[in-house]
Amino acid sequence: MEHGENQITIVDDEGNEQLCEVLFTFESEEFGKSYVLFTPVGEFDEDEEGPEIHAYAFNPTDEGGDGELMPIETDEEWDMVEEMLNTFYEEQEDEE
Repeated sequence: MEHGENQITIVDDEGNEQLCEVLFTFESEEFGKSYVLFTPVGEFDEDEEGPEIHAYAFNPTDEGGDGELMPIETDEEWDMVEEMLNTFYEEQEDEE
């Protein structure tokens, strides 16, 4: 995972690179992990309500901020991530 200003490049299992925009990151004391939510740049389906959002847990490293993405595996974590995403969108709407 490489970091830009607010963008990261994700490499899938087949070695394909996808530029993504980071929506936000946060840490959870409850689960002892950091999380990142991002959406692919340039992929927007007109038929959908919005861009596809991906969420992963990650372990940031000390050297330059690269880290390893890990899938979110429990319903409790997904519930917490969804709650954080809803809060993020509410704050975005309040700023407009």
